[in-house]
Amino acid sequence: MSAPESDWVRLRRTLPYLRPDAPLYVVAVLCAPASALLTVAQPYLLKVAIDDHIVPQQAEGLQTAALYYLGAVLVAFLMESLYTLTLSYAAMRTITRIRQHVYRHTLGLAQSFWDREPTGKLLTRTTSDVEALGETLTAGAITIVLDVMLVVGILVAMLSLDPKLTAVMVLVAPVLAVAIEGIRRVLRRLYLQVRTTIATLNAYMAERLTGLEVVQLYSDEQRVLEQFRKRNHAYRDATIRTNVWDAALYAIVDGMSSVTMALMLWYSASDWFGSAVTAGLLAAFLDYVAKLFTPIREFSAKLAVIQRANSALEKIFSVLDHDEVVEAGDRSLPEVEGTLAVRGLHFAYGDGPDVLSDIDLDLRHGEVVALVGRTGSGKTTIGKLLIRMYDGYRGSITLDGDELSSLTTDTVRGAVGMVHQDVQLYPGTVRFNLALGADLSDEQLTEAIELANATAVVERLGGLDGRVEHKGRNVSVGEAQLLAFARTMAHDAPIVILDEATASVDTLTEARIQAATEALLARKTVLVIAHRLSTVVGADRILVLDAGQVIERGPHAELMAAGGHYQDLFDSQFATAQP
Repeated sequence: MSAPESDWVRLRRTLPYLRPDAPLYVVAVLCAPASALLTVAQPYLLKVAIDDHIVPQQAEGLQTAALYYLGAVLVAFLMESLYTLTLSYAAMRTITRIRQHVYRHTLGLAQSFWDREPTGKLLTRTTSDVEALGETLTAGAITIVLDVMLVVGILVAMLSLDPKLTAVMVLVAPVLAVAIEGIRRVLRRLYLQVRTTIATLNAYMAERLTGLEVVQLYSDEQRVLEQFRKRNHAYRDATIRTNVWDAALYAIVDGMSSVTMALMLWYSASDWFGSAVTAGLLAAFLDYVAKLFTPIREFSAKLAVIQRANSALEKIFSVLDHDEVVEAGDRSLPEVEGTLAVRGLHFAYGDGPDVLSDIDLDLRHGEVVALVGRTGSGKTTIGKLLIRMYDGYRGSITLDGDELSSLTTDTVRGAVGMVHQDVQLYPGTVRFNLALGADLSDEQLTEAIELANATAVVERLGGLDGRVEHKGRNVSVGEAQLLAFARTMAHDAPIVILDEATASVDTLTEARIQAATEALLARKTVLVIAHRLSTVVGADRILVLDAGQVIERGPHAELMAAGGHYQDLFDSQFATAQP
């Protein structure tokens, strides 16, 4: 196992995201020394005004000194404003780019990743975690450049004016350094807890809201609320502990500032060091101390922001470092006839046992081949492997003679369409739900709707511009299946997989889908994965699966005559269906 990355290593990993906006960051950094120089000059100009003009009552030149001081204040303000505005604009562009990259990366992850990771955690990565990073860019890591310049400039100015008085201030430095480092370590751990607990909270809430109907059906609200309360309180407690330590750090820095001023006043009132302190020098040093501890105090706050960002970065990069993708080849096929051949196929989910063993399957152009078997026999897994939702199979799967793993995923998924039992519809027009971003004409969509026998459904919704509501709540399960069938037909894949496509529909809708399937037989290859054996009677071949193995194969009549497992399934299903 590799050693965990340090905070600064993770921050350096953000550099590629900052690079496109490098000119803006350069402008901001160039404003920093000008602002720091003018800020350092202000106490010195105040000393000159007091010692050379106010104390000796020399009015001549006081107006000029005042104008110099005012000019330094105004120009420093303008430089710092330009610095802040430029940095904020560049930072927002950067975090937008990071969020886009995280989302793009998650879209490419294999289905095996999504089988393990709750979507709520991924939502946290792309929202609050990225926002925490944006806060660092605008008020954290980059702005420390200005703070460091200001601290160094003030120390140099103070040493040049009075080294002994500067030494008095340095007495508090070791205490301050120890306090900052100790609290920084605590904050690093606490902010990691905050990011973990908020991700857990979001994941739990997203999962329960998605399955809210089941929660209400079984009157499980109280238990769910109690579990939510525990996660919510864990997040609250972690946040409170973080705020307490953050406030302690701020208070320590603020207290050290007051102690330093008191020490300087004591020094100026004593003659221990054998030197007199003028009123102007004391005023300048008090002003320098105030200006010095301001960036130090803000540094503690920015340190907390950086700790939040590092915790967020650790979570973000934990997603980006996942390379769990389907290994696609680089070959594409200009035309796909629609022939699939499976030889000696073995597959296991993760480190588990094989769920498919020694599967042989031929799917030739224009044929209808059916996979049947009890739940858990491996039917749907075969379909997912054919559309490259999972990788890591053993054996061979070829499309028109080319191994699937050697082809691009776009080629495979453009050649193999799939209609699932659970249909995913999106809020939007019927046209959008059918095309899904593809450049399809209304004529192509209309033809697909007719092939899928979904014309009545689309007309009821108001045509192609009719709207599908959230979760498809204005369509029935059967109507959603017809729209999904039309979507697959619109994309014109030469191979179509119907995964339990009629398992949740009424008899009339099943007949419509069956009619659409029959209309495609002459020009497409169809693989039917079915529980309802009435839908596969007319298939060219039927493969019966049990425990991940093909135990019988042949046409319906032949399998019935053999009196084996298929006949038992068929008879039991129709016996159950009898009133």
